[in-house]
Amino acid sequence: MKPLFLLIEILIILGVTIKTIEAEKHSKKQKGRNVTAQVSVNKVKQYLSNVLEQRKPINVISKKENLLENKKNHHKLRRKGIRNKDLWKRNEDHLENQAKNNFTDEGDQLFKMGIKILQQSKSQKQKAEAYIFFAKAADLGNLKAMEKMADALLFGNFGMQNITAAIQLYESLAKEGSYKAQNALGFLSSYGIGMEYNQAKALIYYTFGSAGGSMMSQMILGYRYLSGINVLQNCEVALSHYKKVADYIADKLEKSEGIPVEKVRLTERPENLSSNSEILDWDIYQYYKFLAERGDVQIQVSLGQLHLIGRKGLDQDYYKALYYFLKAAKAGSANAMAFIGKMYLEGNAAAPQNNATAFKYFSMAASKGNAIGLHGLGLLYFYGKGVPVNYAEALKYFQKAAEKGWPNAQFQLGFMYYSGSGVWKDYKLAFKYFYLASQSGQPLAIYYLAEMYATGTGVLRSCRTAVELYKGVCELGHWAEKFLTAYFAYKNGDIDSSLVQYALLAEMGYEVAQSNSAFILESKKAKILEKEKMYPMALLLWNRAAIQGNAFARVKIGDYHYYGYGTKRDYQTAATHYSIAADKYHSAQAMFNLGYMYEHGLGITKDIHLARRLYDMAAQTSPDAHIPVFLALMKLETVHLLQDILFFNFTMRWKWTVLDNTIGPCWDLFVIGLIVAVLIFLLRNRYG
Repeated sequence: MKPLFLLIEILIILGVTIKTIEAEKHSKKQKGRNVTAQVSVNKVKQYLSNVLEQRKPINVISKKENLLENKKNHHKLRRKGIRNKDLWKRNEDHLENQAKNNFTDEGDQLFKMGIKILQQSKSQKQKAEAYIFFAKAADLGNLKAMEKMADALLFGNFGMQNITAAIQLYESLAKEGSYKAQNALGFLSSYGIGMEYNQAKALIYYTFGSAGGSMMSQMILGYRYLSGINVLQNCEVALSHYKKVADYIADKLEKSEGIPVEKVRLTERPENLSSNSEILDWDIYQYYKFLAERGDVQIQVSLGQLHLIGRKGLDQDYYKALYYFLKAAKAGSANAMAFIGKMYLEGNAAAPQNNATAFKYFSMAASKGNAIGLHGLGLLYFYGKGVPVNYAEALKYFQKAAEKGWPNAQFQLGFMYYSGSGVWKDYKLAFKYFYLASQSGQPLAIYYLAEMYATGTGVLRSCRTAVELYKGVCELGHWAEKFLTAYFAYKNGDIDSSLVQYALLAEMGYEVAQSNSAFILESKKAKILEKEKMYPMALLLWNRAAIQGNAFARVKIGDYHYYGYGTKRDYQTAATHYSIAADKYHSAQAMFNLGYMYEHGLGITKDIHLARRLYDMAAQTSPDAHIPVFLALMKLETVHLLQDILFFNFTMRWKWTVLDNTIGPCWDLFVIGLIVAVLIFLLRNRYG
């Protein structure tokens, strides 16, 4: 590794690309969330200048100072007549350890300060300032801070993307045993981003990363063994990897409810993408605020929920959540009362943990028959918070809430029967309630269903089903937050940053990320991959998304084989993929494309009648297909008519030539005479 080269790279990228990020994540008006982020270039330069040179603790003291100090000590020893080399060595080790401890402590403190700022900050500017502390800590040899800086260089946080510099930092960190660096190098090798495309090497990196404790590497290996990507397909091995990650996620979920992340599909129409339902547009948000202030209770509760967990692209803000819930509760909203109870039960900055207050609001909501309030009371009795533990009371409240369809209550009932808490163990009932809750997406219910299928508890063991369920739980990990940052990077025109983030998520098995990565690669706007590699890589990702049930991706694979994008032109394979999309997913586009191929006999036997049928089916399946189908049918019928006319002319000319040769040149007169004679005969018989 060449520290000077990396230093130059970092200084160049920081001097040129660290700039003001106008992160208008919803629109230009969203000032509260998308403030200007500008990092002090000089400060970051100052503290990053020696990141690699000070990799080892022995180098924290200038070499000249070390040499001078050692010489002085050596001369003192000689003057005293002490020539014991062991004493000199111990003296040197003491200096090294002292320097190491001093710099390690300072580096740890700076790193913790950066993390604190990052967690508490709401604006991009404040978050960017956290990286100054990371840079200082990295300069002192703090490995975690160096990992943060390497990630910033890889993903382009705050305009710092420089993949070459990131790779060199990762390689340095990997030598120190950093599992995050191992995972990152595996990811880059698997795509050939800044490194040689090498799947075998990627697998080795992932294996070392998972052994070191990387949940992301575990998840990637689970997906690879599930799908047979560069390894032999093995459900049991996939189960082992996914279970480790799912256990980790479930532990987090039990402490606080998981926050589902919005996963925007870039393949949607541009007009839908700009006002995507997954992300709340700033103008709409302002309109909702206006309605809430005017007293719209339903909007007040909705805004409170959005701020409570940070949904739809809004920041998590407990104070705003409590503000809207209190307004709605004052107007008599049972849901608002229940959510206030939930806030006090869990505790946060706006509503400190208070079981008595939680009980009060849950009781108010429950008295109105509210399912969330009933569930809240059940939790208080189940865990003995503010009241004595009473499983009978908990069971009663959970049953009432479950009957009203509240998935969290259904899960709690399932858990009581699964664990035998206050009731006899009953795996059949546990499975029933877990299944009901899972239909609403309750993550812990999905986890326990996976546990039951993995061990054959109460159900017939099914490795495949267990893996699919575990995979769903794993996809709720904190890494899914990259969906939002990737989407906003794409909207802001930072294509490379968006692609790297989506590509990492795609490697972890997220179907939406696979289709989004393929979409970006297909556009050929990215600069981090050679253009000749983009179509083959996009085809690979479309294929992975199609295997996971994406109908649009299946049609795309057909298109790639039809036009020869990233592969050889193959009409037969294209027709096969169109057929799958049409039969399995009822894709109107696939029906239309298949009809066209039948019309022209491309890769399949020509069949005009089947082409007509497929065109009609496409029009029936999607209203958008009406005009294309009408034009296609008009063209088909016109061409077919012209062909019939030409065929008729050719056939008649052939017949006339035969008659001239056999009967004579006046055969037409003979035929006319014969017809007249037959008519006279028929008329005589009729009137005779």
